[in-house]
Amino acid sequence: MRDLEIVWSPSLWGVRVRSALTSAAVVAVVVLLGAVVMLSLLYRSLYGSVDSPALARITEITGQLGTFAPDELDPVLLTATSHIETVQVFDSDGVLVRGSAGAPSRPLVAVPVSGGVTGLSVQGNSDLRVSARTVRGRSGTFTVLASVSAEPVEDALKDVSLGLALSGPIVVLAAAAATYALVGRSLSSVEAIRARVADIGTLALSQRVPVPAARDEIARLATTMNDMLARVEAGHSAQRRFLADASHELRSPLATLVAGLELAHEHPDAADDALLGSTLLPEAVRMQKLIEDLLTLAAADEHGLVLHPTDVDLDDIAATVVALVRSTCSAQITVRLQPVRMIGDPQALTRVVRNLVDNAVTHARSAVTVTVARTDTTAQVVIDDDGPGIPDADHVRVFDRFVRLQDDRARTSGGTGLGLAIVAEIAAAHHGTVHIGRSPSGGASLEVVVPLRPPQSESPTAI
Repeated sequence: MRDLEIVWSPSLWGVRVRSALTSAAVVAVVVLLGAVVMLSLLYRSLYGSVDSPALARITEITGQLGTFAPDELDPVLLTATSHIETVQVFDSDGVLVRGSAGAPSRPLVAVPVSGGVTGLSVQGNSDLRVSARTVRGRSGTFTVLASVSAEPVEDALKDVSLGLALSGPIVVLAAAAATYALVGRSLSSVEAIRARVADIGTLALSQRVPVPAARDEIARLATTMNDMLARVEAGHSAQRRFLADASHELRSPLATLVAGLELAHEHPDAADDALLGSTLLPEAVRMQKLIEDLLTLAAADEHGLVLHPTDVDLDDIAATVVALVRSTCSAQITVRLQPVRMIGDPQALTRVVRNLVDNAVTHARSAVTVTVARTDTTAQVVIDDDGPGIPDADHVRVFDRFVRLQDDRARTSGGTGLGLAIVAEIAAAHHGTVHIGRSPSGGASLEVVVPLRPPQSESPTAI
């Protein structure tokens, strides 16, 4: 039943079969139209060449009848030749006055009133074609008829028609076979790509599909597939690094909490305020912050950050963040705040400023400058520090997850490596950008530029 369904359902036919049948149909139509046109032109040409001797003979006879009587006509003009079969000359009463040897006494065809006809077939003898002309001469009105044999023309047309009838199907079948073979050859490259992709597993993402030598659509498909595999490999590697880094970052605070809880469980008298306040609580907060950062990035990867935009004063956010950080750091923080009112998510923007300030304080030697400014269309937050700065080669890499320029993983040397990644995600969600440069004091300068209002194509209540 399945085989019958495939046979009677063109939509289930393969590409090779559909291509071959389509090619055959197109070639068949072209061959048929070409045969009709060619036979039509050949018909006119051959019959025109056959009728021309008869018309020439009639012209000569009618020319003499204009001057001479029928009895005075040149006998040569009435003689049958290899081209002329019969010649007849009738008077106005329909009486045969002159004719070639063996010519019948009645006209071979009925001459119309107009007195002129070319290439009429004789009833009962389709091999003869008759042309006739009526002329008014010195001795009266006469009608001259001349017949020629059309058999050679008919034979030629039959031969040509037979040749077209035999060669047409051959051409159609050859076109279908060639199309079937060429499409099959092209699809062999596709099959090679499919087989290679089927063999590629999660442990062999470095493999690539073969690219045909011809620079055609199949080659572009293979190149695109290789580019996609490269992106998948990079994403898979990034995911594995992400899981490894997340596990590493969570292991340390979790181990500290477990050790502290076990100590408190076995030695309740040791669970004093110092243990809780200086060890367990900071580690719990650190792990909480890390988990929140991971959830934020996971949400951004899945469907983008969900923001809750409203009118917000960016300078107030910066002032609040600086006031909180000043109480816990030794660096001198200088603020240059210009009133900036914009549409954005206040919590997300607060997180951007806090992450940037924390990053600057961590790496600064003694001074950090926080600048908030605006242009006609954008808001700008610039954080400068006098630390070692960020090498040019790492300006893009520092926005990757768990990237820290320090070789160690100490808690005091750069955090978890997620702060700048979250800044980049939030800035992108606000249709903004993050730039890294060098501050006037020689350290790093991080600048966030976001539009004051979301693009016109988006709702003002959702970013």
